[in-house]
This record gives sequence, C-alpha cells and structure tokens, in this order.
Amino acid sequence: MSVTLSATLAANEDIERRRRAGERVLHLAFGEAGLPVHPALRDKLAAASERNGYGPVAGASGLRDAAAGYWTRRGLVTDPELVVCGPGSKPLLYGLILAIGGDIVLPMPSWVSYAAQADLVGSRPILVPAPPGEGGVPDPDLVAAAVRHARADGRTVSSVLVTLPDNPTGRLARPETVRRLAEVARELDLTIISDEIYRDLMHDPAVPYTSPADVAPERTVITTGLSKSLALGGWRIGVARLPEGAHALRRQLLAVASEIWSAPAAPIQEAAVYAFGDPHELTDRIERSRRLHGTVARAVHERFAEIGASVPVPQGGFYLYPDLSHLRLGGSAEITKILLEEHGIGVLPGHAFGDDPSAARVRVAVSLLYGETTEERLTALTSPDPLGLPWIAANLDYLSEGLSRLAPVRSHTVRERRPALVPTPCHG
Repeated sequence: MSVTLSATLAANEDIERRRRAGERVLHLAFGEAGLPVHPALRDKLAAASERNGYGPVAGASGLRDAAAGYWTRRGLVTDPELVVCGPGSKPLLYGLILAIGGDIVLPMPSWVSYAAQADLVGSRPILVPAPPGEGGVPDPDLVAAAVRHARADGRTVSSVLVTLPDNPTGRLARPETVRRLAEVARELDLTIISDEIYRDLMHDPAVPYTSPADVAPERTVITTGLSKSLALGGWRIGVARLPEGAHALRRQLLAVASEIWSAPAAPIQEAAVYAFGDPHELTDRIERSRRLHGTVARAVHERFAEIGASVPVPQGGFYLYPDLSHLRLGGSAEITKILLEEHGIGVLPGHAFGDDPSAARVRVAVSLLYGETTEERLTALTSPDPLGLPWIAANLDYLSEGLSRLAPVRSHTVRERRPALVPTPCHG
C-alpha cells in the first residue's frame, strides 16, 4: 500500500518552507483556526498537567458526561455511555470507518482525509456529488442509485459520511437534503457518520441546522472536537456520539482505539470537560470567532467574485470553494501552481478533495489571514471592523492584486478599496 502525506499538511509544509526562504506567500491552504488559546483553557490544562495515567479507553467519565451535555443542549439527548473520546475527531473517524466495515459513500468534493482513511482500511469510497449549491451531503437520489449499483456488483456498502457545515465548500446542506438522505439510509440500511466539527461556527446561527441524528437517531454517529471552534488543533481531542443501542459498534470502536491510541491524553481531557460545558467565557469566544470567520470569508468571497469566479457564499467555518474554470488556465493542479508560483497565493487543488481534476476549483481557507502574532489575532477577534486592521487589509489587497493578474477584471464589478496601511510584509 502506498500512502502519501495529507494534501493539507503537505501544502502547509511547502508554504512554510517558501516563506522561510524569503518568498511572500499568502497562506490560504491550511484549515487551522488561526486564533489564540483562551486563557481559561490554558489554566485548566496547566492544573491537570500532573495527570499522567492512561485512563479508560472510551475517555474519562467526566468528559463523556460533558460531551453528552453538549449534545443534549443542542437538542440531542445523549447517554454518556454512548460517547467515545479520542485524540482528535480524525482518529475517531478512522476508527469508525474501520469498525463499521464495508465500503463508504462520500460527498464529492469532501475533506481530503475521508477517502484516504477509507483506502487505508480497505474500504473503497464511492464519491457522489452534492446537490447544486450545497456541500457536505451527497445527493440522496444519486446515493441510492450508486449503492444499489455497487451492491449489484457484489460490493458491501455499509455507511455514508456527511459534513455539516462543509469543508471544502463552506456550505451547509439544506434540512430537506439531510432528511432525504436519512430516508435513503433507512431504505438501504446505511450507517450515517456526521462530522459536525464546524457546527458551532455557522456564520448566521439563525440558518436552520439539521443533523442526521435529528431525523435518523438510530443510525447516526456524530463526531466533533475543539480544534475549530476553540482553535485547539494541536491539543488533539475529539468525541463521538453513537446511536442508541449501538453496543456492537461501541465494542468494535473501543477495540480499535485500544490498539491505536489507548486513551486520550489525560490533561487534555480535563480541559475538554470544561470546554464542552459551554461556559460563558468560551461561548463568547466562539461567538466572536464565528463573526470573524464569516466577515473575512465574505470579504475573500468578494475578491474571487470580482474576477468572475463562480463561488458559493460561505455559510460556516472558514472555507470557500471558487471555480476559476472561466479563465481557461487548466485544471485544479494547474491553477493552484499558477497561483502559488506566479502570484504568491497558496490554495489547495480541488482534485485533492476528490473533485474532477479538469475543473479549476480550489479550496481557500481564510483563517490564517488574521495576523502573525497573538496580539494581532486577539485584536482581530475583538475588533468591530477587522477588515480595517492594517495587516488584514494588506492581506486582502495582496489577494486582489494577485487575482487581478490572472485575468482582466471587469471594471463594473470592482469596488473601491481602502488603501492598505502596511505596504510590504504579508501577515498570515
């Protein structure tokens, strides 16, 4: 088996090498939340630093209780015994794919690690496009046809994975789409794995949010973590909520966990207990993060729209998925190379997400535009006008300049910009 480095991590390392070598690169390729750790979380971690025992494979009882409370407050009453914790939601997803077995249906495009993890465990992914204008949930009618076709060929198809809201598109599937997928999953006896790590980062909390667990609780597994909402990617902690009665799946998942990660890190679990309790200071931090992500994502959306790119308005997280095919500069690999090597703009090619390589679609992450230092990032987080901050304005101007050189910009679409206050260094 040949395994390559994750596309996101490889791009991040390549861009960092270029920047250390003195190249100016606007880093739009890595999905790190780009914000500092809240002081209260640092205090909780420090206080638990002497806890060095392995602990239960499923996670400490306090963390499972806290995670159950987190979901219960969001309308999904949860038994702590059906919560399994791990060192990030990514290992949990891997463990679930392995424990469930069989082949898996994925949205197209979808996060780079889903298909890679399926390949690692011998589960052949079936890529199904999302409905037009949506993301993260494969078109239910196409899922039904694809699963029936695969089963007619003798394949065992056991699960379908969704992301709400989505990476890479930044879009949220409509409630009707989620409900229809739940119906298809019942008809075909599929387990639904719902990656909801961006749930608390919906730009507009008033937009209707439907989890598959709301409509198909008996067959939906939810995963989430703290890496996005609270910018704790390097702390590596995640939780999974299993369906009622899924005792066999729980045993299988714990067996996998016991052989791969043994137990989540004890001090991190203590900090996560506090985080999943939704204390006011952290919900306030998440609310500020949500506003910042949405404000900057919409500003970046405008820059791509101005050059004629087809790009859905982002709804959650810190991603966009523009289509630059109108420029006729090649497919996703070619346009990614041109942006990086000729214009100093780092993005990820759509084919890394399972998309058609001939389409010039790219994944853009805005979360490293907020500043280079903790002080700059905190200022961005609390500013009533983050787009007016010198370093963010400079980043956006640099992006506009690079994009404008790809093709002539239609004069009637260009709005007047405020001048950048710092003309040279590119932060983020």
